[in-house]
Amino acid sequence: MQTANVNRLTPYLFLAPAAAVLAIALLYPIGYMIYASFLDWNPSQRIGEAEFVGLRNYINLLGDESFRESFAVTLKFAAIVVSLEMFVGVGLALLLDRNIRGMSLLRTLFILPMMIAPIVVGLMWRYMYHPTVGIFNRTLKNLGFEPVPWLSDGDWAFASVIIADVWQWTPFIFILSLAALQSLPQSALEAARIDGATGWQQIWYIKLPLMMPVLIVTCLLRLIDAFKVLEVILVLTNGGPGLSTEILSLRISRTASEFRELGVAAAMSNYLLIMLLVLTLGMFLYNKVAETRALRLRAQAEGAQAEGTAT
Repeated sequence: MQTANVNRLTPYLFLAPAAAVLAIALLYPIGYMIYASFLDWNPSQRIGEAEFVGLRNYINLLGDESFRESFAVTLKFAAIVVSLEMFVGVGLALLLDRNIRGMSLLRTLFILPMMIAPIVVGLMWRYMYHPTVGIFNRTLKNLGFEPVPWLSDGDWAFASVIIADVWQWTPFIFILSLAALQSLPQSALEAARIDGATGWQQIWYIKLPLMMPVLIVTCLLRLIDAFKVLEVILVLTNGGPGLSTEILSLRISRTASEFRELGVAAAMSNYLLIMLLVLTLGMFLYNKVAETRALRLRAQAEGAQAEGTAT
């Protein structure tokens, strides 16, 4: 009996050192940030010299109109870019999930934007958005249209950073969606074809429900990353004009580096962390429902295939 208990605990004993290091690496910075958010702390002080102010930083942020606006811009930006990237990425995966000559090269070209450093992406799009020599305004001028204030107007600047982000990160959705498509059980698709399902019906009732667990995780990863995007917006607009493109990560960076208010920056980070935790929990619960539905569909397809084989 003791030998059986030791054998059960052995894997956990081997994992314990790595788990301890990982816990320290994750929990210590989070705990440090939470503690710092209760302080009136600037970089000229050691953290032990900072004044403890309790919840003052959190309360002041709730009354700060510019913080609330940055928070709203962050939510709007994340919702739009992730929705567009999911729609385009999944659509491309469905379109390219077939055997066509040169398809492997085409798939490789689609993932190139994701490999470029964000700073380079920001610079590249900034040059293309240039009001006089940029390719977009030059093309519009040659076609007889008025130039567009891509980065000098609030609405256009917001649209510009969305376009750049969608261009760079749609390949991420595409890769994971294509992998999910290629791992679908062929029995389910074959059963649907035998039952006379059209291509759209196969996509809507078979492929997408079976892909849903992967799509939810993919969407969650992109949401988390969209809330933290910094470099592209910093290079393109630096949060302007006004606060039209200042997302929360950029405001946190400015508060810590320019305004030298480390406690306030930590409180902002904690608000962002809480929002991401709520989103993660909601999508995790929904993922459980999607997994149950996918397993049910797989079981039905396998049962139909077994009946067809028997007959």
